[in-house]
Amino acid sequence: MNQDLEHLKLLSIFHYVVAGLAALFACIPLIHFFLGLAIATGAVDDAPGEARLIGVFLMVIAALIIVTGWAMAVAIFIAGRNLARQTHYTYCLVMAGIECIFMPFGTVLGVFTIVVLMREGVKALFGSFGPTDTAASGLEV
Repeated sequence: MNQDLEHLKLLSIFHYVVAGLAALFACIPLIHFFLGLAIATGAVDDAPGEARLIGVFLMVIAALIIVTGWAMAVAIFIAGRNLARQTHYTYCLVMAGIECIFMPFGTVLGVFTIVVLMREGVKALFGSFGPTDTAASGLEV
């Protein structure tokens, strides 16, 4: 049980680190955003209307990528906090699966999180995350 708590604490810290890295990497498209802003406002060159439209398009795409990356970083941070508090088991498990998409750090963290969350001792630490017996759930066989 004590080892499970230690593993959850370490996973929580690693989630905070990966959330920070995700937020930092989500800022990379700021270069594209400001380049698109310069093109759209005509600061780069006296560009025709089509070039200004491309600048606006570049700004919109970059903004979507940035906001999505920041939202993902917040979701990972919340998962780390939930792991530290041993709450919201299902959320932590789903986020661990989603983190596996983001190589290499997210994949490693997601797999380790899934492995730890599948242990019976860890499930007990999270407490009841739904009715487990059929009598309590009203589903009698």
